[in-house]
Amino acid sequence: MSSETLRYIICYDILNDKRRAKVAKCLDGFGDRIQFSVFEAVLDHALFEKLIGKLRKLIDQEEDQIRAYTLCLSCAAKVRRLGKLAEGPAVGEETVFIV
Repeated sequence: MSSETLRYIICYDILNDKRRAKVAKCLDGFGDRIQFSVFEAVLDHALFEKLIGKLRKLIDQEEDQIRAYTLCLSCAAKVRRLGKLAEGPAVGEETVFIV
């Protein structure tokens, strides 16, 4: 298994306020909030799977939705940021969270 890190965009639609707060807190431990219900994280495969396992336990499978999109290095370099907080770390200069 590769220890390569990838950039993930994780977004959610959680109906219950309490569950939503728990999901946000969990995601905050792995990445950075870039929109109200969108996080960006740079993780290796093991950490990503750990995150998915934690999130799976927090949501109601019938009501809630979480999506995680993987950005390869080439795609991450093409992200265009506009407006508030547009100046984030460049690809390769981001903080990696180890949980």
